[in-house]
Amino acid sequence: MFPKINEILYIQIASADEKEEHKEYKSRIADMDDSSFLIEVPMQQGSSRLKRLFFGEELSISYITEDGVRHYFNTYVTGFEEDVVRLVRIRKPLPSDISKIQRRSFLRVHANLELAIQSEDLTRAVGLTEDIGGGGLSIYGETGFSIAEGQKLKCWLLVPYRNSTIEHVNFEAEVVRIKTLETGRQLCMLKFVQISDSERQKIIKFCFERQLDYRTK
Repeated sequence: MFPKINEILYIQIASADEKEEHKEYKSRIADMDDSSFLIEVPMQQGSSRLKRLFFGEELSISYITEDGVRHYFNTYVTGFEEDVVRLVRIRKPLPSDISKIQRRSFLRVHANLELAIQSEDLTRAVGLTEDIGGGGLSIYGETGFSIAEGQKLKCWLLVPYRNSTIEHVNFEAEVVRIKTLETGRQLCMLKFVQISDSERQKIIKFCFERQLDYRTK
């Protein structure tokens, strides 16, 4: 059932940007081990543009088996290796995670986390997230704090864990979409544009803990 070495993978990337999320990329499995696939840097379908991936980025992957059936699984980037060419390490799914039906539920969880935001003109506000994942988050617009699509924001996020510890995560994000809710409140979708691997890992750890909480309820 697992794809094999040299098999072609078709990849879509989790993004708050709808145009980006619907783009499809193609890659090849160069190697694998018990927990990971090592794949070549993906190339956009219909062009020769390579797609740079980031640690923690969430991916929806499909491949076609010898009997012509397309299989799907969701995964995320766990690292990189420099061989003759640069390879991307992605988490190998469990057999039960592979489906013949496409499931686009990425590792993005609902969470109302507190964060401080600062715009390019140094205006500051304190807000709440609506959801969060390894590639970005959504926040509610705050009164008196102007947010526009394409705007860059510096953010400081409080991330609580199950063991009662709290981490502070700082990053820079770009506003990729703004949606006005029925209540009149704005929901702003942000993607990370500058975040260290260690800071992203804190967010991914929180998401896994939150998903585990959902499954045990």
